[in-house]
Order: sequence, then C-alpha cells, then structure tokens
Amino acid sequence: MAKPARTAEEFIPARSSLTVLREAAKGCTACDLYKCGTQTVFGEGSSHARVILVGEQPGDKEDLQGKPFVGPSGKILDTALEAAGIDRTETYVTNIVKHFKWEPRGKRRLHKKPNAMEIAACRPWFDAEVKTLKPQVIVLLGATAAQSVLGRTFRVTKQRGEIIPSSDGPVMVATVHPSAILRAPDDDARHEEMRKFIADLKIAAAYIHKHVRRAA
Repeated sequence: MAKPARTAEEFIPARSSLTVLREAAKGCTACDLYKCGTQTVFGEGSSHARVILVGEQPGDKEDLQGKPFVGPSGKILDTALEAAGIDRTETYVTNIVKHFKWEPRGKRRLHKKPNAMEIAACRPWFDAEVKTLKPQVIVLLGATAAQSVLGRTFRVTKQRGEIIPSSDGPVMVATVHPSAILRAPDDDARHEEMRKFIADLKIAAAYIHKHVRRAA
C-alpha cells in the first residue's frame, strides 16, 4: 500500500486524553475528506472502556450530529449489542475514518467507500484512541475496519466471530458492519444476517464476561 503524503500523526498532541484528542481532531486536514464531511466525527463512549467497537466511517446522520453510530446502523448495533449481552454504555464506539465520504444522489448523500490513502491518513487517530484507552477487546465492524487493523488479506466472511489473540495488545473479533444488515434484500435475509451478527457479538461477549476486568 502506498503511503499517503500526510497522515494525522502531525495533528496528534504529545500528551493526550480522549477530550484533547477529540478537540485536536476537529482541525485535521491530513486528507481531503475534511472538505467533504460537515465535521470530524470522533469516537465516543466511556473513558474507562475496555471494549472498542470500530467501523468504517460515519454516515449521513453521524456527520450531521457529530457522533458515531447514531443513524440507522447505530440502531441495528444497539439492538444487537443488547441481544448479545454487551452494555454499550461500557464500550467506546469509533470509526477508522473520521469524516463522511459521500456522493450526491438527487437530494441524498450516499456513502462512498474511503480509499486506501484516506484510510492510512486517518489511521493514527484510531491508534491514539487505542493507546489512550488501552482496551482489552476490539470488535472490528466490517471489512474496512478489519483489514485496516489485521491486514488486507483478512476476510471477514471467513473469520467472522473468531477470537483473534495478540501477544502484546487487545484480542480482536471481526464481524460485519451493521449497515450490511440494512442492505439485505428482504426481511428473511435481514433476520438471518441479524442472527449471525448477534451470534458473532455473543462470542465477543462471552470473552468479555470471562476475561475483561472492569476499570475502577
């Protein structure tokens, strides 16, 4: 993968908390997506979270509200987390890319997949979130997030729901992005995709309940 001319590294403060990082990210111009999105959509959640849920990029609703996973995909995620026994208030939700990339379709703004350069340029923000939170589990939602963290050869379709250990960091669990459920062709397909999504999250939940220590 070619390296981007600039990355977000230059915008990240030497000493940082989530609050400091979030404020610094507002001024990030490491790639041109800041011209496309309404605002930077930084991660959000418990400052003591031991579990990070990370997707691809904010959507239309997230871009307008400045919060991750508050649109239709966020509702799917909330429902699935509750069914799996994971308390979202004890997690931290974010995206690999912090700006909404879109293309016009009439009056609508439709999601457009970020390219490799944009993903690489934005990646230092996620690394800083992980460094600050020191999570024990990272749940990767969708191929973009999974391949950004685990490499381009990783296939969610083949390894979804697996506990992926790390010698010096948090364990990983990859699954589909909740938007994939919304794109299912009919009700039966949506119910089946939701069932599999919840099953993946239940595997993560079982690990969390057994191994993750709650912060004081």
